[in-house]
Amino acid sequence: MSMGMKCFVLALSFWNWASFSAFTAASPGLVRISLKKRQLGQDSIISGQIINMEYVHPDRISYPESGIVYLKNYLDAQYYGVIGIGSPPQSFTVLFDTGSSNFWVPSMKCYFSIACYTHSRYSSRLSKTYTKNGEPCKIHYSLGSISGFFSQDNTKVGNVVIRDQIFVEATREGFPTFSLAKFDGILGLGFRNISTGKVTPLWYNMVQQGLLSQPVFSFWLNRDPKSEVGGEIVFGGTDWKHFNGDHTYVPVKQTGYWQIEVGDILIANNSTVFCWDGCAATVDSGASFIAGPTAIVTQINHAIGADGIVSLECKNVVSKYGELIWEYLDSGLKPEKVCAIIGLCSYNGSHQVSAAIETVVEHKHNEGLSLDKNALCTFCKMTVFWMRAQIKQKQTKAKAFEYIDELCEGLPNPRGSFINCNSMTTMPFISFTIGNKSFPLSPQQYTLKIERNFSTICLSGFTALDVPAPQGPLWVLGDIFMGAYHTVFDFGNLQIGFAEAA
Repeated sequence: MSMGMKCFVLALSFWNWASFSAFTAASPGLVRISLKKRQLGQDSIISGQIINMEYVHPDRISYPESGIVYLKNYLDAQYYGVIGIGSPPQSFTVLFDTGSSNFWVPSMKCYFSIACYTHSRYSSRLSKTYTKNGEPCKIHYSLGSISGFFSQDNTKVGNVVIRDQIFVEATREGFPTFSLAKFDGILGLGFRNISTGKVTPLWYNMVQQGLLSQPVFSFWLNRDPKSEVGGEIVFGGTDWKHFNGDHTYVPVKQTGYWQIEVGDILIANNSTVFCWDGCAATVDSGASFIAGPTAIVTQINHAIGADGIVSLECKNVVSKYGELIWEYLDSGLKPEKVCAIIGLCSYNGSHQVSAAIETVVEHKHNEGLSLDKNALCTFCKMTVFWMRAQIKQKQTKAKAFEYIDELCEGLPNPRGSFINCNSMTTMPFISFTIGNKSFPLSPQQYTLKIERNFSTICLSGFTALDVPAPQGPLWVLGDIFMGAYHTVFDFGNLQIGFAEAA
């Protein structure tokens, strides 16, 4: 997947969290590493963005027993567990990330980054199994980057030891992104072809070294932030206690990311039409929220009563071109040609072309319609989509324009869209169609509740991400979705399975 895009999937941070303790409980083929935590603090919330490097760079793409790792749930926004590197093992908390493929932790040779001093650091001289590599590398994220060099050592995950695993010793970490993170490093569970340096991912080596009975790993994410156990990864199989019924499996459409196809997205029982013919979706444990096209996320947030950003530019496009767009659509003109005929987009014979990658509200605009061509094209395409849906629903023109005007007044806020916590009982279900089956999310499942200063605030679990064709439109199904559905990543059969989480 060649992805020259800027994906900003929100991760809310960052509350004070205390120490953990680990214990192991022996059972046939399984090792459990349990994490404990104190109650969440009441510190102020800082909006952050966690992003996988592959979403940033366009040049990214041109087990005899199972191990169980228990995960820590940090404010429903980050899930991480403990691994060990070296002999004897040095312990680190890592984010298990299906949206990236590299493995890195801070190095003792990191001297000039604050983040390194607030996290555990790896010391090669303390390990008897360390092998020098030394090749430099840099991994980019939207709010910073990490750089360092490759090293090689044994790595312990659960009760298994992966021999001679290549990882990155980070000597510089972006501020404040990683200094605020509750994890030390990231352990990527994506495919090798998106790995920086083409390094073999750790879980590949778990399979190749015969440490797993099956080339499979599965996630259970506990959405209760007050629970001592935040979740569980099972390498080599699944734990039946964490799901109900059978899994629905769908094929991986493109390796690199764990990418599948989703169908229609429904608000209550109403189709949004956008993905009738299918949309790409990555299943990403490193993403906190669900990200998708601005046009759909705006409708979802409007339906659930989430606040947003007023866009005068959106309103101006509707005001200036709305009547003409309505006439073209009502006369039967193909929607993909409308904005090109108006002159706001170009058309290459199959789809309207815009180089816009970021969400439309992220771009800074001048007054009136003095926007760059990409932004005008994006607003026009959203207007066409909304009007087309209104026409299909046989709405009057007046009602349609009123509704679209409301949407322009509530574009998704990149820093989070707030919801009235008392409205949960009246909010609709949001459903994704996967493998011809509906996967509904209840208001309780797609809302993030945060207790702060003796009060509770609620945030929408949906954020905007716009990816141009042919790679897009794209959805990112992060922890909000994976918390509702136990997820199996089947490398042997190149498929992903979902079942209701227990």
